[in-house]
Amino acid sequence: MKNIIIILCLLISISINAQSENNSECTNVFLIRHAEKDRTDNTNSNPHLNSLGIKRSLKWKGFFKNINFDVIYSTNYHRTLETIKPFSDTGTELVIYNPSNIDYDKFIFNNKGKTILVVGHSNTIPTFTNNILNKNLYNNIEDNNNSNLYVVNICDEIDVQNSLYFVE
Repeated sequence: MKNIIIILCLLISISINAQSENNSECTNVFLIRHAEKDRTDNTNSNPHLNSLGIKRSLKWKGFFKNINFDVIYSTNYHRTLETIKPFSDTGTELVIYNPSNIDYDKFIFNNKGKTILVVGHSNTIPTFTNNILNKNLYNNIEDNNNSNLYVVNICDEIDVQNSLYFVE
């Protein structure tokens, strides 16, 4: 399984580098759902990560170690902010966004040529991905799944998308 992840990372990296070498102004968007949240209090609408979520956030740090994000978009919840905390202290710009009020055309325009990470929720990340692609490809993420990674590369108005799922 580890070899598959390494191969997938290599393919994504090669794709991004090849697009950059063609003098295209490529926009590379990585989208993830927050890591596992504490579910001990069903009335808490803003829980922190649980111990598995903290471990996953460190795994995301390792996964993204060779990617230099220009900007990270996160919803304003403990679980999303804690998911990116291990690798967002590098001076990368952090933008808090509201999934209900985002203009996706403006998002693409304002981030042209950048490498972006978007962190959200089981219902917002597939919707975000669909909207930046202008296609309806992805459904909501199952509630017990915190492992999806969506990658969208937009170069010269041509988009390439990948959806990856990591099993642990």
